[in-house]
Amino acid sequence: MTTPLQALWQEARDDGSVRQRLYRVLRQSIIRMVLAPGQALSEKELADTFSVSRQPVREAFIRLSEAGLVEVRPQRGTYVVRISRKAVLEARFVREAIEVAVARAAAEEGVAAYTLDELRELIERQRRCIEPNDYDRFFKLDEAFHRSLSLGVGHTAAWRVTEEVKAQLDRVRYLSIPESTPIAKLTDQHAMVVEAIVERDPEAAGRAMSIHQREILHSLPELMRRFPEMFDGDSPRSHHHKSIASKY
Repeated sequence: MTTPLQALWQEARDDGSVRQRLYRVLRQSIIRMVLAPGQALSEKELADTFSVSRQPVREAFIRLSEAGLVEVRPQRGTYVVRISRKAVLEARFVREAIEVAVARAAAEEGVAAYTLDELRELIERQRRCIEPNDYDRFFKLDEAFHRSLSLGVGHTAAWRVTEEVKAQLDRVRYLSIPESTPIAKLTDQHAMVVEAIVERDPEAAGRAMSIHQREILHSLPELMRRFPEMFDGDSPRSHHHKSIASKY
């Protein structure tokens, strides 16, 4: 039987080298809660799961540690880090600053017709996720929308920085869909950003993006109440860490 980890591995089959592919799969597994906050990670079991040597797994752990997603404890093992409220708020602050600037630049400078077509197509595809409640698909399309906007304005570096800081934030965003933040609402917010860009209104574009990026501030308190075991320092912590073998 194919496990969620192996399914993600197949999805990323064209994603560069084994090292890059492994890092991205583990990162996505943590963001999508396939690997839960507080869960123990076994280097050997992961290597066996993906039929790779232990070296790229070890390297992935280092990169994930640098991204603040795992903690390597000497003599104790490697664990998925619980979600830090402080890290989420800091990441949201940085992302809002970058993406508001990108939206304003898009409205001020204009974007190519093919970029607008791409953004509109992504919004339409997001709308098609609403009725079937296809949250995983929406999450990917949401990522594509923000990436396309940054690259469409020529701010590749801005997107790279956004990718680096948003790992903790992404876990909360994933948790918030659908109950805390309906995807129809997020899709409408994307449409408002694009409308302001088309109207060449930097103030409206920046305001629409700011509202969109602050959505997480409304859902975070509720998520901390609903999933206290997933957050660090905001609820009694569970010291029982499951091996991935018990889950798969």
